[in-house]
Amino acid sequence: MMAAPKIIVLGSLNGNIEPALKKIASLHAKNSFALALLTGDVFAPETDDTVVDSLLNGSIDIPLPTYFTVGTHPLPPRIAAKIQTDEDICPNLHYLGKRSTTKTSDGLRIVSLGGQLDPNLVGGLSKEQHLPFHTNDDAKTLRGANSADILLTSMWPANVWKGSNVALDPTQQASLQTSEAISELCAALKPRYHLSASPGSFFYEREPFVHPNESDADPIRVTRFISMAPFGNQAKAKAMYAFTLNKTDTTVPQGVTASPFIAKQKRQAPADNVRYAHSGRDGHQGRGAKRRRQRSPPPGPDRCYFCLSNPNVSQHMLCSVGDETYVTVAKGPLPTATTFADQGLDFPGHLIIIPFAHEPTIPSMGDVTDPAGPAAAVYNEMTRLREAIQAMVANKSNHKLGVVTWEISRDRNVHLIWQLMPIAADLIQRGLVEAAFKVEAENQALPAFVSKDIPLKQQASYGDFFRVWIWADNGEDKIKGKSIVMPLESDMRFDLQFGRRVMAKLMGLENRVIWQDCAQTEDEEMEDVKAFRKAFEEFDFTL
Repeated sequence: MMAAPKIIVLGSLNGNIEPALKKIASLHAKNSFALALLTGDVFAPETDDTVVDSLLNGSIDIPLPTYFTVGTHPLPPRIAAKIQTDEDICPNLHYLGKRSTTKTSDGLRIVSLGGQLDPNLVGGLSKEQHLPFHTNDDAKTLRGANSADILLTSMWPANVWKGSNVALDPTQQASLQTSEAISELCAALKPRYHLSASPGSFFYEREPFVHPNESDADPIRVTRFISMAPFGNQAKAKAMYAFTLNKTDTTVPQGVTASPFIAKQKRQAPADNVRYAHSGRDGHQGRGAKRRRQRSPPPGPDRCYFCLSNPNVSQHMLCSVGDETYVTVAKGPLPTATTFADQGLDFPGHLIIIPFAHEPTIPSMGDVTDPAGPAAAVYNEMTRLREAIQAMVANKSNHKLGVVTWEISRDRNVHLIWQLMPIAADLIQRGLVEAAFKVEAENQALPAFVSKDIPLKQQASYGDFFRVWIWADNGEDKIKGKSIVMPLESDMRFDLQFGRRVMAKLMGLENRVIWQDCAQTEDEEMEDVKAFRKAFEEFDFTL
């Protein structure tokens, strides 16, 4: 089997060709790269003729296949002449073409779109392959490549930073020229790497993002977007990047997000808050619904409203993204942005902790007795996020608020989630929260709660359950934290909104039990996310 190729990428050389190629040669001697990719502008308008002479007469040694496309500046006339006549510039220096699909000797498929979008051309393909502009139709045509291992573009895709926690300075963002057509091209080709060049002295590497699949049988496709700083920049921002491209690797890297290029689609009506995907699961059919004779098959990740690969995921609601899980605000939150204003919170605080893994329970993710396994990794991070949110709520409210968290762990679930929200600490300290859950269970003739926790190692043998964590801290010596558990029979009906219903009664918000009646505008949701992130920033270990 052929070894996975090692690739080195450089930012814009801007005419600094000799020192850059010498650096590549030095690194290649130690690492045996399969190829080099030059992003952005290899040449600058003021590139010395002697540099062009050295390239054309072969006096500059290029020890490995090196590929580039046109950037934002025109190519030197003699270089452009070579390209127009399909002649080699020099050994091992290959012009990809402004709009091209290339397959290397290592079997890598490189799609390139050089130059900037020319607003004066409203349609058609640009004809000259060496000029530094392209049309939207150039980008649309390249979608016909169907797939790519590497997508190389001079412009950034529009909104690539959307849904990302990687900071992009406003001045850096303002300097960018972006393209919706390139966003659509990336979404269509789903490359493993999308490479570009930064217009200033900064390097940007976004978290990997997952593309939505058309069917459950399709493999998960992940793209890494990387923009290189110019070679030799005075800020010493990263201008060289090396990686190994293993085409057989199908693992999803840690810290992935949903694709920033998912088009907004009409949202379907879910069954529980945050657009739950499986109406009717766990026996709760909603108001006026009839029981169906046969249960529908559970949705896959591309249709699950808690999977980042689902095109209907509302990315603007993401608050924090870890290695195994993420936090989002709830759709149609039970509290409002003013509910806890007197206690120091200016957001609802109704949050959901969601694992990336499309699994119904923690034990379904792996061996719960393996402390280094995936189940433990997910459970530990969810717990850490819960505890961080608890600490933030206590701190920001001067210990006037505690937090209640609940989960439904059932093999018949589609995707495990933990919901949590603040509540008056006094209600917790006096035992009223615990009593309310127990009374509601009794009123609904459900199994009785037991005061216990279920350690991770015991969850696989415990079966289905509904669990509530109740926590408050008075800031001194009266920390109250406990877990109560309701065992569930595998075939029993259980109200998915049980936890919300209890909390609504405790908080006097019975008129907000149904999340659809509490739906907010997208602007309101974004305001809640912004306020939460600001409050959570010093407690957020994922940053």
